Amino acid sequence: MSGVLRKTFVEVELPSTPRLAILRHGERAYPEEACGFLLGPWDGRPSERRSVRTVREAANAKTEERTHRFVIPAPEVLAVERELEGSGETIVGYYHSHPDHPAVPSEFDRDHAWPGFAYLVLAVERGHARELGAFELDPETGTFEPRRLFPLLPLGDSR
Repeated sequence: MSGVLRKTFVEVELPSTPRLAILRHGERAYPEEACGFLLGPWDGRPSERRSVRTVREAANAKTEERTHRFVIPAPEVLAVERELEGSGETIVGYYHSHPDHPAVPSEFDRDHAWPGFAYLVLAVERGHARELGAFELDPETGTFEPRRLFPLLPLGDSR
């Protein structure tokens, strides 16, 4: 892919309010996967940080294997994009949970990801949020690369 930067950001800014919303959504959806949108400012140009201002829950369109698969319906993605037009915010990434699995993207996740977006994966063990990881898909290698979450807060910190 010519003209695409290999690393478009190094960290994801995730304040406590959207962070807690993701944790609660993952715990509530357990034992199925939760999924949703990361919303924030981004003009499409490379920058050091993806800033998440809000999150929005999404429907999991998977009809089977919902304990370890999710798909956000394309019409829902388009509706969110249209709603955000002119607001100064856009979809900067996506989040989902991994019930009783590590907070790392799966092969299925990789096959359904796009470069340039932040991907947050929440490990939920026996109904409790345990770990949150941040990743970006490398457009050259097709692998997920870890990214820092900022600020560094314990999962349950509501400050």
